[in-house]
Formats: sequence, C-alpha cells, structure tokens
Amino acid sequence: MISTEMLAKTKAMIDGMKSVCADAGLANDSSEYKIITEAFLYKFLNDKFLHDVASIRQIPASTSTDAYFSALTSEEREDLELELPDTAIIRPEYLISALFNRKEEEGISRLLDDAMLGIAADNADVFSVRTGTGASIKLFGGISRFLIEENKRDAFAAALLELLVGFSFESTFDQKYDFFANVFEYLISDYNKDSGTYGEYFTPHSIATIIARILVPEGTKNVTVYDPAAGTGTLVLAAAHQIGEQNCTIYTQDRSQKANEFMRLNLILNNLVHSLPNVYHDDTLVSPRHVLPNGQLRHFDYIVSNPPFKCDFSSTRDELAGEAYKARFWAGVPNVPPRKPEKMAIYVMFLQHIISVLKEGGKAAVVVPTGFLTAKAKIELGIRKRLIDQGMLRGVISMPSNIFANTGTNVSVIFIDSSKKYDHALLMDASSLGEKKKVDGKNQRTYLSQEEIERIIAVFNACEEQEDFSVLASYEDIAQKKYSFSAGQYFEVKLDYVDITPAEFDEKLSELMDNLQKMFAEGDELQKSILAQLKGLHYE
Repeated sequence: MISTEMLAKTKAMIDGMKSVCADAGLANDSSEYKIITEAFLYKFLNDKFLHDVASIRQIPASTSTDAYFSALTSEEREDLELELPDTAIIRPEYLISALFNRKEEEGISRLLDDAMLGIAADNADVFSVRTGTGASIKLFGGISRFLIEENKRDAFAAALLELLVGFSFESTFDQKYDFFANVFEYLISDYNKDSGTYGEYFTPHSIATIIARILVPEGTKNVTVYDPAAGTGTLVLAAAHQIGEQNCTIYTQDRSQKANEFMRLNLILNNLVHSLPNVYHDDTLVSPRHVLPNGQLRHFDYIVSNPPFKCDFSSTRDELAGEAYKARFWAGVPNVPPRKPEKMAIYVMFLQHIISVLKEGGKAAVVVPTGFLTAKAKIELGIRKRLIDQGMLRGVISMPSNIFANTGTNVSVIFIDSSKKYDHALLMDASSLGEKKKVDGKNQRTYLSQEEIERIIAVFNACEEQEDFSVLASYEDIAQKKYSFSAGQYFEVKLDYVDITPAEFDEKLSELMDNLQKMFAEGDELQKSILAQLKGLHYE
C-alpha cells in the first residue's frame, strides 16, 4: 500500500530542488532536468547504500551508519562491498553527510561534483547504460557546471546539500512499484514535453497496468521483457512488476538520450539494477543492438511498446527499404510525405520489428493510433492480415480519447500472442469510459477510474462479450471485413420488438395514417401561404 505521507514528503523534496534551481536562475532552463534527476538519484543511491549496509551488518537505529562505515578500514570496506552486488558503492568522503559537514568551505561545488563523478566512475561496470557503439554513459556528469557564474556555484551546492540532508528515503525502501511509479511520474512531469519527437516518454500508469495484467499470466518466471522504443520505461516496468522484478530481465533501446537517462533512473528506483547493461541509446530500426553472439537478432518472451506514431525518418528511409532490412520490414516501408517528413507513419516499422523479434510462444502489446485498425493502406493492411493468417491476434482495446498526456490521437492497444493459434479475437471499445479533466488549466486529459480499469482487465481476460463494449470476432469474419480490427463493426444491431394483436396493429396503423394525412394537409396550406406572399413581392 502506498504511504501517502511519504509520497507527499518525497514530492516536497523534489519541489525543493526545483526551488533551489529557480533561485539560481535555472528554472525552465534546458539543464534543469539534469540537475534535478542527478541530485535525486545521488540522494537515492546514498540512502540505499546506507540502508543496505545497516541491514547486512545489523546496525541498530541508534547508531549512525555513516559514522560506522567511515570508521572501517579500507580492507573492511572492501569485504563489506562484496556483500552489496546491486548497490552503488559510495566512499566515505562521497557520502552526502560528509559533504554537508563541509558545505561552508570554499570550493564545495567542486567537491560535490567530484563526489558524483567519483561514484559514477566507481560503479561504471554496473550502473552505466550504453550507446550503440558500446561506450558507457555514466551515472553522473556533475551539476555545478550548469551555472555560468562561477561565484554562485558554492552557494548553489550548499543549498542543495542542505535540502538533501534534511530528507531520508529510508522509509521508502519497503514501498513497491506503485509508490515509485507515482514518484517517477511527478519527478519527470516537467521534463517530458518533447516526447512526441521520437519515443513517447511517458505512458499513463493506468494504461501500463492494464497492459501488464492482461499480457502476463500468473506464475511467469525467468523471462525477457523488451521495448524497442522504451522512452522512460513505464511499460517495461509495469510488466516487470507484474512478473516479479527478480523473475525477468529487461531489454530496451531508444535513440533519445534524455529518455535513456530517465529509463536508468526508473530501473534503479524499481530494483532492476541487473537490467541496466541492457539499456541502449541508439536507433532501433537502423541499428537494433540486442543481438546474439552469432549476430542474429535476439528474440523476446514479452514485448511492450508505445512507439512514436509519426516522425521524420527521411534520412534513413531508403536504407530501411533496402535489401538488408526486407526480412524484418516484410510489409514495407512508408514513403516520406512530401513537405511534411515529420508525418511519416513510423509506428508501422516498429510493429513489424516487434513481430519479427517475438519469440515463438511470446506475447506482445503495442499502442497504435486507432486509425490503424481500419486503414486500407498496403502496409497497415499487410500487418493486420499477417496477424490473422498466423493466428496471433488475441485482441484489441480501443481507448478513450486524450488518455495520453502528449497526443490527442485516439489510441488502441493490440495484443499479439504466438503461444497458440487463435481463431477469434476479443475486440473491445472502451472509448466511452473515463472522466475528462483539464490539466494545467488548458489541456484536457481522460482519466480511467479504478473500477473502469478492473472492468477492462476482467472482461478482456475472460473473453467476455458485453453489449456495445466487447465482442468475440472470428478470424473468418475479420477477413471478410477486410481485416478490420474495429469492435464497432462487429456489434450486433438490435431491434426492440413488441408483440401486439392484429386489432392493435390495425389501430396503430390507422393512427399513423391519420397523422400523416394531417401533416400533408398542413404542408399544402403552408405552400399556398408562401406562394401568396411571394406574389405580393416586387423589386424596387
């Protein structure tokens, strides 16, 4: 259960860091997100390290863990560190408490940066993510460098340390996924504004929960989870939580550096440090980086994705249409729209990629624009046809409009399952659900209630038909309707019949005929009146 008090305190600490940035003239600066996320992560790793040391050595609450660790010899510290495989190791001089005690010294900003850079270097093997060429992207880059006025750096660093030392993550370590999902959403809420340019950085928690609980059966263990356009990792994190963080390994790729930084933070917060080496910063379509030793693409047990719908891929479009990519992009590559390259329907490329790297027996859930369900274009139709012909379409859910923060496009979720051959699919129209609310006083969002979320999950998993909500459509019917995945085309049109006697029928018919005659007569009178008025008109 989420601790609302601790959640409020954590959000207050984040707000405090934003105030420190604002006081330094960095509010809404492009560097603000780097400062906030790095300081937040530094504090989290500091407290997690001390928490784990106290747990392993059974240090009583009355004893300072900082003081205990700092008093150890270098050999004793090395022995202790061997017992902390998934914890960032922090030297005594890099602890926040040690820096806080020196916050009045000249050069404290340099000491803070040195501590963060030192932690990044000491933990590079475990806590780095990678570029496509294999280079490591380390945890921290230092934060005082973002202040142009060097004479303000020490005061800025001291203010941050004052804030960080006054807060503790200690009581959050027994919290679970839902708590950190809320913290993470709040932390990045101001910094994912450009998400539509490539990946969708943030998928609503409600959608991620629905996908995970439909996709993953109970008892799933030792599986891989993949997202080729992972953004901040909301979908893979929800799936991992449903499976059990220690029962799966996550693999992601995204060409956005900011997205990958958020992804790393999300994995660390949610106890998935063991998956950090599988986070790649690169273009999935041109250069998929998850490959086997023989050079073949790795295939995955579970794939979840909310890929970019439209994006400018004009620089690589012809390369992707080449012979080397035909096996993966079997349905084709969309053309670049003239004068509007940013409108290229890139999501169909990710869909093909996902189907191509899904393990035999694997399952996938992909967010697509709802227009895909009925699109007549060659590529879209070809993808839908393959899903039906190969018995892989488990079902589709059409979501309410404006359920995503960063797109007004209506979206649907397609569930793909190659674990067995289906001959029917559950098609659901949930577009009428949810409550619309204004965000920031202007943009409108749709929010699903907990009851609505539970209804969607229960009906889908039970393959239950509900009038004007869900329908089981046979593959034969789907093929006859030009492979349409839209639920509305399969709902029955129902007419209400009332049994009446012949006499009642005659009486009703006579009544209707009388009314019709009256309307005709009234129409004739109206026509005569209009003609009379027209005769009286003349031009001056």
